[in-house]
Amino acid sequence: GMIERLDYLVALGIDAVWLSPHFPSPNWDWGYDISDYCAAAPEYGGLPAFRAFLDAAHARGLHVILDLVLNHTSDQHAWFLESRSSRDNPKADWYVWADTPPNNWQSCFDGEAWTYAPERDQYYYHYFMKQQPDLNWRNPAVREAMWDAARFWLDMGVDGFRLDAIGTIFEDPDLTPHTVPLTLAGLRRLSETAATPAERALVDRYWRDMFVHQLGGPGLHDLMKELRAVLDEYPGDRMLVGEDEDVAYLGNGRDELHLVFNFPLMRTPPPGAITPAHVRANQAARLALLDALPAAGWPCNTLGNHDCSRVATAFAPDPDHAAAAARVNAALVLTLRGTPFLYNGEEIGMTDHLIADPAHLRDTMATWYYDALVNDLQVDPAEAALRAAAMTRDKNRTPMQWSAAANAGFSPAGVTTWLPVNPNYAAGINVADQEDDPESMLNYYRRLLRVRRASPALQTGAYRPLKPRARDYLAFLRAAAEQMVLVVLNYAPARQQVRLDRRSLDAALRTPGRASQLGGRILFSSHAGGDDATGDTGLADLQLTRIDLAPYEVLIAELG
Repeated sequence: GMIERLDYLVALGIDAVWLSPHFPSPNWDWGYDISDYCAAAPEYGGLPAFRAFLDAAHARGLHVILDLVLNHTSDQHAWFLESRSSRDNPKADWYVWADTPPNNWQSCFDGEAWTYAPERDQYYYHYFMKQQPDLNWRNPAVREAMWDAARFWLDMGVDGFRLDAIGTIFEDPDLTPHTVPLTLAGLRRLSETAATPAERALVDRYWRDMFVHQLGGPGLHDLMKELRAVLDEYPGDRMLVGEDEDVAYLGNGRDELHLVFNFPLMRTPPPGAITPAHVRANQAARLALLDALPAAGWPCNTLGNHDCSRVATAFAPDPDHAAAAARVNAALVLTLRGTPFLYNGEEIGMTDHLIADPAHLRDTMATWYYDALVNDLQVDPAEAALRAAAMTRDKNRTPMQWSAAANAGFSPAGVTTWLPVNPNYAAGINVADQEDDPESMLNYYRRLLRVRRASPALQTGAYRPLKPRARDYLAFLRAAAEQMVLVVLNYAPARQQVRLDRRSLDAALRTPGRASQLGGRILFSSHAGGDDATGDTGLADLQLTRIDLAPYEVLIAELG
């Protein structure tokens, strides 16, 4: 099925595919509990199917990166089965063991972080759920085994890895207890009921303090250097992106990761409201951090992934304009400086689907929380069901919506899909209905991606902010040696008048007198004929001329 959809991805206009874990797994955490790093899950067709997929992707010019989970394995992995079998096993020290729980650490998924194994009469540590025991990365044999697993896929031709939860690999070696007077369930509940700024600030502090000793322990940078050295053994373009926002993981530009995510872009004040002011502040801070590195780092922007609400749901403060806001946010990610990551389904406007019946939840983090609310915290089951539906990752992992046929074309009629299909597939939120509609979200993404791929400035150009006090619209330049592009994004449901004078353009261009030489040609307008629109915008006389933006309009123009 994945091979059959490769041509769809090519037509969309992307360059690479990041696969969530495709390894064999008991699926307690839907693939992030790996039982064999050197195989492909049988339900996906095993290694023969993966090799065919990789070859077919490469034949179409698509790169493929895999999700590499370094922190932990499945409790069904052969390594852990050996380790837990006895204290004398050769792999006894491949995981983190203690005679008694040495502290009050919590698993971020399901409560206590130490689980008893009767075979050894000891407890093992797990930052995630008890079915995901943490590897002991201080053991050189663990490192060598994991690097061999990475080489297995690189030998096959995989183009790199997205590194899952790298901050959890090393914990505080002193095993210092946390100071939060709550369990994980109690803290989640407090997060839901906090009503005042002081209570919300306390919740933020508690979340930080509960896990502070379990994250970012010493040794991470040395580990990333080892993995980069493995990658650099191979010819061609191979890439590492870390599930982290700390730009220090980029090292000196040649010895650690290639990318880390700009997660602060997703953390909006207030939640769910992307504003021009937030984007300007984010870019100023983020690009300054990257530029301060020994070799200037390259940005990486996204607004969604498999662990958070979908873009069309998360950043829609006004439900009446949610679809229009999603289009502006798509343009934001695809025009900011850096590599953009898109989550499957964004391109057709897929939204979260709240699963009201806990019996239909598959996310074990959510089913654990529902049980804890009802049984430990005595919350009414109806409210608990709503809370679990809102916090679960299931809501944004529902099947891709390919058509208006049964099961949205993801599975044949009569099949029960792994998660319920969002019913809005029948209302046009599907690929087939949008395929030939020039105004659809799908074709909007395709046009944006075509403009990006054809514009050197949008691919590699510097970011130069304009109109720093504009409240309702975001304006900036992308400047490369061979091209200069103006981007204006209207975040308001009302028309905007944008005036750009020569002085502000000269300041942004850092070239006195350059603006007086500029004219303009529209490359893309969401309200003026798409990428077929062309024309002189009068940029040489912008002190006398205004740019009129329609509500939620996206305007991209080449200057020259």
